[in-house]
Amino acid sequence: MNKTTRKIILSSVIVLFLIALAISVHHNIKYELGNRPSYAISARDQHIKNGVMVFCYHRVLNNNDMVKFDENVSPNSQFHDFNVNLPAFKRQMNALQVNHIKVISLPKLIKIMDTHQPIHGKYVVLTFDDIDRTMIDNAFPVLQKHHYPFTDSIITGNTGWYKSGTKLATWPAILRMRKRAGKLVTFAVHTNRMHYLVDHGTPVFNIPSNFVRFKRDYAVSQTVLKQKVGYQSPIFTYPYGSGTPQIQKFLADRPGLKAILTLNNGIVTDHSDLKQTPRVIINSSSWPSVSKWIS
Repeated sequence: MNKTTRKIILSSVIVLFLIALAISVHHNIKYELGNRPSYAISARDQHIKNGVMVFCYHRVLNNNDMVKFDENVSPNSQFHDFNVNLPAFKRQMNALQVNHIKVISLPKLIKIMDTHQPIHGKYVVLTFDDIDRTMIDNAFPVLQKHHYPFTDSIITGNTGWYKSGTKLATWPAILRMRKRAGKLVTFAVHTNRMHYLVDHGTPVFNIPSNFVRFKRDYAVSQTVLKQKVGYQSPIFTYPYGSGTPQIQKFLADRPGLKAILTLNNGIVTDHSDLKQTPRVIINSSSWPSVSKWIS
């Protein structure tokens, strides 16, 4: 066997290997994407005519080639579940305007519920968790254009950190945005430094032995927020969506804490308890059902 023949055989083996690898990756991606959870609102909630849907966003990404590639091939659930690209976000905000959906602030919703005002019609509240740079760079200009109020939930001790492949906004960037936003923005606390998972995906604050640590962390988060923006927040946002009964009771008993945001899918009605505020994660899976509700 001469040298040329060996090169041809080796090249053929490499090509066949790459083809087999590509087919395997494609099948795995298709399986993973096909088994993603659905974030669509329930059939029962579709029939609610008088209620407030609280939108939950995380990252609003530029629609560049890398994002398009990841949207098409990435099996990473974090990418698909918690990202929205900027053109889609603009369409969603425009849809609220076109369908005459009134976007209200979370403090306004708290006031409505505190004073037992009946909810007539459909409303939306906009919330953003974690606050990475894309919220400020991409989402905020769109919100400002529409003059939509919104709530940012801040991990007060992790600002400026890299988290899940993205960089959280720094305090200087947050404060510059606040100056431009004025009364449009409300801040919520999202823990100080307890927004991470341990022990096979358990939120660290939900481990019973960390309860005392969580209480201290909550107090620090409110102290830091007051130092930075001048007030303690009436809003706490659960990392990863929910807490243990022990955590729930502790938060419900906090003086001045009016709303606790979960990731329990649902719509706020006259009978809801804002200490367990349901929200809808907005992504490509949930938006068709949300669009149907708002229209």
